[in-house]
Amino acid sequence: MEDRTWEQVGRLRKWLDDEAETAGTADVRLLRVLKIGEEYGEVAEAMHGAMGANPRKGRSHDWNDVQKELADVIVTAMVALDTIAGDAGHVLAERLDVLVDRVCPEPQEA
Repeated sequence: MEDRTWEQVGRLRKWLDDEAETAGTADVRLLRVLKIGEEYGEVAEAMHGAMGANPRKGRSHDWNDVQKELADVIVTAMVALDTIAGDAGHVLAERLDVLVDRVCPEPQEA
């Protein structure tokens, strides 16, 4: 992942650290992880809206809304990881390697 991405995540985390009423409390890690669930709920709402699954609301969202909400989930999770981990970029890169290696083994040479 680009260094700029983690730099931007760090800027968001710092802003939250400076501005949020819960900044500096023991609960900040918990609240940042719980925020992921809130963002997931917004993805679910956008999905329902894009698919017209709620007859009362009809097609209240489109697939661009779903994409934006998914991006918000990713960014929120990255901010939470950056809050908890000393080197979030390294933690994510290592975990991604493990997950990819588990399901996408290197091709065997004949």
